[in-house]
Amino acid sequence: MLTSKSLLNIVKLGGVRDIYRYVTTSWVPVGAAFNAVQHKSLDLREKNVGLFGVPELTSPGGFEVAQDRALAETRCLVERACCGPPGPQTVQAFDQLSDSLCRVADLAEFIKVAHPDSAFRQAAEKTCVNIGTAVEKLNTNVDLCKSLKNLLDNEEVLATLDPETRRVAELFMFDFEISGIHLDKEKRKKAVGLNVRLLDLNNEFLIGSHLPNKIEKRAIPDHIHRHFTSDGGYVQIGGLHADCPDDLVREAAYKIFLYPSAALLQCLEELLSCRNELAQLVGYQSFAHRALKGTMAKTPENVMQFLTLLTQRLSERTAKDFEMMTEMKTKLNPRNAELMPWDHPYLSGVIRAERYNIEPSLYSPFLSLGACMEGLDGLLSGLFGVSLRPQLPQAGEVWSADVRKLAVMHEEEGLLGYIYCDFFQRPNKPHQDCHFTIRGGRRTESGEYQLPVVVLLLSLPPPSRGAPPLLTPSMLENLFHEMGHALHSMLGRTRYQHVTGTRCATDFAEVPSILMEYFATDFRVVSQFARHYQTGQPMPESMVARLSESKKICGAADTQLQVFYSALDQIYHSKSLDRSTMDVLQEVQQKFYGLPYVPNTAWQLRFSHLIGYGAKYYSYLMSRAVASMVWKQCFAQDPFSRVMGERYRREMLAHGGGMEPLLMVQGMLQKRLSLEDFVDALVSDLNLDFETFIMDSES
Repeated sequence: MLTSKSLLNIVKLGGVRDIYRYVTTSWVPVGAAFNAVQHKSLDLREKNVGLFGVPELTSPGGFEVAQDRALAETRCLVERACCGPPGPQTVQAFDQLSDSLCRVADLAEFIKVAHPDSAFRQAAEKTCVNIGTAVEKLNTNVDLCKSLKNLLDNEEVLATLDPETRRVAELFMFDFEISGIHLDKEKRKKAVGLNVRLLDLNNEFLIGSHLPNKIEKRAIPDHIHRHFTSDGGYVQIGGLHADCPDDLVREAAYKIFLYPSAALLQCLEELLSCRNELAQLVGYQSFAHRALKGTMAKTPENVMQFLTLLTQRLSERTAKDFEMMTEMKTKLNPRNAELMPWDHPYLSGVIRAERYNIEPSLYSPFLSLGACMEGLDGLLSGLFGVSLRPQLPQAGEVWSADVRKLAVMHEEEGLLGYIYCDFFQRPNKPHQDCHFTIRGGRRTESGEYQLPVVVLLLSLPPPSRGAPPLLTPSMLENLFHEMGHALHSMLGRTRYQHVTGTRCATDFAEVPSILMEYFATDFRVVSQFARHYQTGQPMPESMVARLSESKKICGAADTQLQVFYSALDQIYHSKSLDRSTMDVLQEVQQKFYGLPYVPNTAWQLRFSHLIGYGAKYYSYLMSRAVASMVWKQCFAQDPFSRVMGERYRREMLAHGGGMEPLLMVQGMLQKRLSLEDFVDALVSDLNLDFETFIMDSES
């Protein structure tokens, strides 16, 4: 808890961009909220307000109450949407219907993975299933679909709609079409059957892709048994052990973990076949053509052209990266110097560490969580006039005592929304960094704005009595990345929650988060907050430069690996396969990667992103390209530019998914873009700073 005494210890350096100097235990409020152990006195008289302030959620049983209330609202809203004349009120009714269900479902989706109490998790899981069933029924409600179709078919009324309202109407219709509701009775029945089958296949593949493989202990050398889980006369191998320095361990893990399961191969091939059949049934050339509708890339042909161009531009650099890795492997293991796929992640890390001294423990003392949050607060203030203000949660509002709540305040607009920060490790908490929308922003029927609520989930070390939480450089980058998603939600002001914040095209959704990574490695930004938590010494500029430049070492090979994954995903989904997924894997690996295919391995069976990102795995590369262009053109000269910050909010963040993504990007960059521009941005990011390279090579 912050005291008046600690406030007196703050030494402000002055100037708009000079944040605060950190000396021992002196912190401003947002820093104190994250660097200190959070204490709150127990008051038995304080009323339990329920999770996120939802009054029904004071106990697990409240999920059923909240669910039933939402379903009752849904019935009324369906009647309203079906009975009224076509117009903007039709879209408003659909969005209100969506909001009513999402406010329960989105909250439940988070609680089922993050709440420490299994009773809450189970109740939330049941609610997710029940809401999901209700949504499926709505997507096959013919009368509801007709009311929307009447609007979209009425050119006179359509002409009166503003672009955002029209886009939202089209997005709702797209959801209907996926269910095959526009088809005749027999085809609609077939579409429903395919959707049901796909639910089972998706679940089967997702579970199977994470199951370990096991092998008899006598089949592998005794001295590597200790690296794997023992299971009687077998060892279980549940991952690639990509960071292990022992070549033999990496090789064994790769060959055994990726050994194909006949059942899972059949599951994947049926899954891809069903996806393609359903897409063609509802009027698309392939699953990929359907999945890419409304994205920046627009078509599978554009995606493959993007990936092919990028491969061509990277080819020489990728070859040089593989040469460096081969030289390093020869140095480490002269008797077995052939470069193999299991070597890439490990050797690229070794080369970075050798060329640049980027040991995380050297950086962590300068990166206390409180200091990093102060840095974010100062950056957002400079760019957008936004501040992060800690609030003490009320009784029952949060699921764990170490969760921090931030009110996001604009200097003129006031309260923009809330961010719940679930940052610290605890038993049974998912080990993942992600952003959850709990409540989307929208303009309500009364004219007020429904404030967005999000959760940021990280896995950081908790504070202790002796030291604040200390972050590694990768943790800092993840913090800025996830805050980029939160900003998308907070700074958006869409009329409809269906397109609020991150509810946008997949290849655009990562742009705000990746852009924040550029700020996290810029010395002008880092110098504002990176201070040694004990001495107050600032982080030297050379340390930041080494960190930034180290990412470019083997960067072409790392990017090419992502191109390979993206191409494989795209080819699996762009047409009916006339070969096995194994044959496609071998061909694509040869064309888009460069390291040899290892016989009897099936990497595609561990590619769990095929479920959530089917035909869209390329999105990360395209988002990174956009973020690179925005950074270089708009923020590289001045990372605190208020003019550019306001333009960024106005042109990109404000619209969520309510505007064509490519139009938002072109509005920000003030020029039309070609696929070559995206490729150029990714390639130029790999250019080493020559002075830094020479300096560190000599040192």
